[in-house]
Amino acid sequence: MTAQIFKTMLAFFEQDEWTIRQIGDQPILQMSFEGNHGKWQCFAHAKEEKEQFLFYSIFLSKVPAEKRQALAEFITRANYGLMMGNFEMDYDDGEIRFKTSIDVENITLTPKIVKQYVYTNVLMMDCYLPGILSVIADEVSPKEAIARIEKR
Repeated sequence: MTAQIFKTMLAFFEQDEWTIRQIGDQPILQMSFEGNHGKWQCFAHAKEEKEQFLFYSIFLSKVPAEKRQALAEFITRANYGLMMGNFEMDYDDGEIRFKTSIDVENITLTPKIVKQYVYTNVLMMDCYLPGILSVIADEVSPKEAIARIEKR
């Protein structure tokens, strides 16, 4: 099997002039992104055998154990209205990430499609990041944090 998904995602990041680093010999690229509300790590993963492209934005701090229930509510409320992508939290270690993915089994992945999934991802992370931070800081309830974000 050729590494077509990896080649396509690599082509996008090079054309769009991202600073990227491949993780060993794996079909995974790592990069940073800085939005209006913070900076975080991103990973692009080509799953050739499953014919999938995945892109993750990962919040740099782990959610403290005592805040995970509130963040789980925040994430559930955020995910409810999202059309593309979703937030995830590892309840064991507190990692929060936003994932966009596409199954490319019957389509040809292009740099334009990669761009759509990458920029949707980082824009959603940037949009919801103030809410994540405010819930962690106990400034507002998860419900109020989502209401503030989604009324914009």
